[in-house]
Amino acid sequence: MGSNSGKTTVVKIGGATISEHDPGDADVVADIIALQARGERLVVVHGGGKLVTEWLERLGTTTRFVRGERVTDRPALEVAIAVLAGLVNKELVAAINCIGGRAVGISGVDGALAQSRVRDDDMGFVGEVVTVDPTVLEALLDAGFVPVVSPVSLNAVDRADGAPGILNVNGDTLAGEIAAAIGAEKLVFLTDVAGISDQAGQVISHLSPEEAEALVASGVASGGMIPKVNACLKALAACGGACIIDGRAAHALLDAVDGKPTGTTIQAGNRVQSTTSRGNAK
Repeated sequence: MGSNSGKTTVVKIGGATISEHDPGDADVVADIIALQARGERLVVVHGGGKLVTEWLERLGTTTRFVRGERVTDRPALEVAIAVLAGLVNKELVAAINCIGGRAVGISGVDGALAQSRVRDDDMGFVGEVVTVDPTVLEALLDAGFVPVVSPVSLNAVDRADGAPGILNVNGDTLAGEIAAAIGAEKLVFLTDVAGISDQAGQVISHLSPEEAEALVASGVASGGMIPKVNACLKALAACGGACIIDGRAAHALLDAVDGKPTGTTIQAGNRVQSTTSRGNAK
């Protein structure tokens, strides 16, 4: 990245955080526009798994998840590409642009941003990100745009004959890889829970990387929280800090960028601190 790369924030927006059918209703869109207006550099990675599941159900296709990630056969891959890189991405970009922001929607395929291999044959066409080339992000950020990235990637490493050129990737994982590749100042996950909770159900406000790893290993952090925690740990190698917060709260993104995050912050040197808030580590 260029000279401002250290001031870039990577934001992962979970599909449940905003209305997938009307993202313009969400505070997070207003926060993105406000941050852009004051000169903050943002890269947004979005989810949309719930809507993918809805479309698969409409087509009579069942969905199976393993450790919080979708098993993706060819029919599921086609639906994921259409929904994530099409419907969800363009509705979010439209919501930002319609009320004064400047956003461009891309996927991990564009500019070979995310280059992947099939991670595990049992998971189907799910990609393991091998390389992130941030050139397209640099160009958009330098031109004053917010890149809005959908979580599909280029099947560019060890691709089998006849295999598709696009892979489904977990949006949380992709956000962590991008944050690490650009040396982001921080990584912010906007979720539909209050943060990572301990066994008693209390939200843990601060964790060290080692403590976060232990929560995953023990099963306290489970399901969809696993890729979020792993993404935070990946990003921390090059990123100033990572937080997992309730994106449904008013102006949660603004508070996080301004150094006043709720939820859970994972950062080297942090020690476990629980709050009285209630959530679950799912």
